[in-house]
Amino acid sequence: MSAPANPFKRKLAQGRPQIGLWAALADSYVTELLANTGFDWLLIDGEHAPNDLRSTLAQLQAVAPYPTHPIVRPVRNDAAIIKQLLDIGTQTLLVPMIENADEARAAVAATRYPPHGVRGVGSALARASRWNGSADYLHHAAEELCVLVQVETANALAQLEAIANVEGVDGVFFGPADLSASMGLLGQPGSPQVREAICKGIRTVRAQGKGAGVLAADPVIANGYLEAGATFVAVGSDVSLLARSASELAAKFRQPAARG
Repeated sequence: MSAPANPFKRKLAQGRPQIGLWAALADSYVTELLANTGFDWLLIDGEHAPNDLRSTLAQLQAVAPYPTHPIVRPVRNDAAIIKQLLDIGTQTLLVPMIENADEARAAVAATRYPPHGVRGVGSALARASRWNGSADYLHHAAEELCVLVQVETANALAQLEAIANVEGVDGVFFGPADLSASMGLLGQPGSPQVREAICKGIRTVRAQGKGAGVLAADPVIANGYLEAGATFVAVGSDVSLLARSASELAAKFRQPAARG
């Protein structure tokens, strides 16, 4: 049995745009439902959503039968945390708050076994290797792992080319909310200055032959990023979709005309 293939990584290398959704409700039933709706990828969030290792595992298992690809965001760039996420079967990581090339290299090293990195060898206990059912896992795992790093500050943006050039980084994701805050525009991720900076960043990353991603819930803004060359774009979140739909439904029945 070979190591499981990573179709997301293949499409990213080909420059084929992939559309995703943030899965932040931290529930395997919800994430499985989302996996059946047609998105290319789902982001299982461990940075801002209340996910732990067990809930992340449950969601990876829930998504497994579907063509949607799960991406996992750890709470921070930490080799021990990344090791655990890889062992439970995560193939694509979105590593937050990367400030420079050294931090990007550390993220890559956390996904590689020695002598190419620092990942601990525990494949006999790991879902990732099918509990050693994948005989060649140790030697070929890195080929199917995809490392995405997040650039979320003006300082990191100034070092973008060096970050994108790190060997083993497959793509760079721009975080509009944190980036806008670092630019003195807190709460304005869709402002023209932020959008211009991200579009320029997308072009820089693509020029280095890497994938470029971003989160944009506004369809106009999302399409603008796709036109700039973005290759993996999240266009919303389960939290926002549920909250908005529930609020709209409740509002309809609060209006006397709707009951008349």
